[in-house]
Amino acid sequence: MQYFTKKWTTERLTVFAALFILLIYVLPLFLLGENAHIRVHDNLDSNIAWYKVLVRSNELFGSLNAVIPQVINGLPRGAYESEYSGIIWLHALFPTMTAYAISQTITRVMAFLGMFWLLKKHFIKEQDVSLIRVGVSLAFALTPFWPSGMLSTLGQPLALWAFLNIRNREISWKEWAVLILLPLYSSFVLGFFFFLTAMGLLWLRDLIKKRDWNPVFIGSIAFMTLIYLAIEYRLVFGLVFAEAPTSRSEFVNSTLGLGHTICLAFLNFIFGHNAVLTIHTAIILPILFVALGIVISRKSLQTNHRFVFLLGLNFLLSLWYAFWFYKGWEPLKEQFSILNTFNFARFHFLRPLVIYLGFALGLHILWKMGKLWHKRVRVLLVLQVLLLCVCNDEIIYRVYGEPSVKQFYAVDQFQQIKEYIGKPQQSYRLGSIGLHPAIAQYNGFYTLDTYNNYYPLTYKHEFRKIIAKELDKSPDLKTYFDQWGGRCYLFVSELGENYGFKKNSAKQIHHLELNIDAFKAMGGRYLISSVPILNADEDGLLFLKSFDNPDSAWKIYLYQVK
Repeated sequence: MQYFTKKWTTERLTVFAALFILLIYVLPLFLLGENAHIRVHDNLDSNIAWYKVLVRSNELFGSLNAVIPQVINGLPRGAYESEYSGIIWLHALFPTMTAYAISQTITRVMAFLGMFWLLKKHFIKEQDVSLIRVGVSLAFALTPFWPSGMLSTLGQPLALWAFLNIRNREISWKEWAVLILLPLYSSFVLGFFFFLTAMGLLWLRDLIKKRDWNPVFIGSIAFMTLIYLAIEYRLVFGLVFAEAPTSRSEFVNSTLGLGHTICLAFLNFIFGHNAVLTIHTAIILPILFVALGIVISRKSLQTNHRFVFLLGLNFLLSLWYAFWFYKGWEPLKEQFSILNTFNFARFHFLRPLVIYLGFALGLHILWKMGKLWHKRVRVLLVLQVLLLCVCNDEIIYRVYGEPSVKQFYAVDQFQQIKEYIGKPQQSYRLGSIGLHPAIAQYNGFYTLDTYNNYYPLTYKHEFRKIIAKELDKSPDLKTYFDQWGGRCYLFVSELGENYGFKKNSAKQIHHLELNIDAFKAMGGRYLISSVPILNADEDGLLFLKSFDNPDSAWKIYLYQVK
């Protein structure tokens, strides 16, 4: 960090240029606000609405047994973020898109700095390859990470920088500051459980191979782990110590045969996973194999052992991810519930760190091939950065026709629905068909359907009575709900797993079969649908009115239970 106090150098100018590119990358979020296009899956359809609901509930600091009445007649408070999570406070203090833009900026800047410091201190120290350090750090910071994960994956280089310093007994207040502050803006279960496990294995390797107990190193790992457990105490209580079973208790995810599992491993290795997108297929992966070929041909495996290790680890993480879903695991998972309630497949969340460290070392190997390769390395870095810039959410989701944030949540349209119903929102319950329940929740409606990490298993069984006939008509939906159930939706066999029928859709529901008596018994009084229900009357529903709005992606059909 003292580097930034030194005189201006080419590397420092390059660093500031990279930071400027990062700011340009996030600028559309600030300029467009609610007219921006961002990820829907596991973002608009869930987390962003969750923050809104939690802040509005006045249960931010609720007790361990507190519930959120707006969702499923009382969603456990622990299903939402801890009050000590930084992203919650951004959404408590700022409007939705301002909070989102600030979060993106914080995460990407810290990702860049963390990777840069890590490479400069521990991996690529030569002064003449500063372009590789800066270029790879910029590329890493531009990856389309899962927004609500914050620094769960993109903060790992910064944490590794701190831990390697501590391991080398080069300790200052900066390392401890990183270990204390990172947990406030990242998630234990979405990244750092797996990272800290890896650090523990590194300590164990040192103990076995070097006979080095290094108590400060193992102590620092334990210290950061305890901070995470303290911050995420609600999740620990809800999933580990709570006696009542949750929806996660019925998870069945080890269903793949051996052939399918091996295929999934290679798909993950080549293309990655949507929760930790790395955009490594077209440029980075070929570079890794070219560099490996050079290492093998020059018999320099020992000299480049870290590069070879990272490439092997990269594949092993993909293999582990795929084999977690292999059906051979199922008997063991039935025996030990923690194997179902906690997703150990997420060790592959280490892959962004591993891939981009390998990318840097691979480019370094090419760089050392001579001056001709210097130009090629520069071109490859520019191409990777350009590719990542093209993958900006505003470009991708606009091109694919996804709604803007304003169109998705359709606040004005739902205000019209609220006024038309004319009752206090807490006095009735609502369900959504062909729409994510998060939209209604964001707009203050009390919903019987939801999408959450977990909720009471008893509620899942009760809710299932409403959709039982629709599930029976669709084996895929039946498996999806019964063996997972994170989306506790009003599934309709004619719609499948489609929850976003826009106003220009010609889709109609002809044979809806919901158990309206069960819906009514749970407090349900109104249904909204993004498509017309032609047999509504036969199913015990009264069509009231359709709602359209120029700022909405949807045409909403409002039905009342008879």
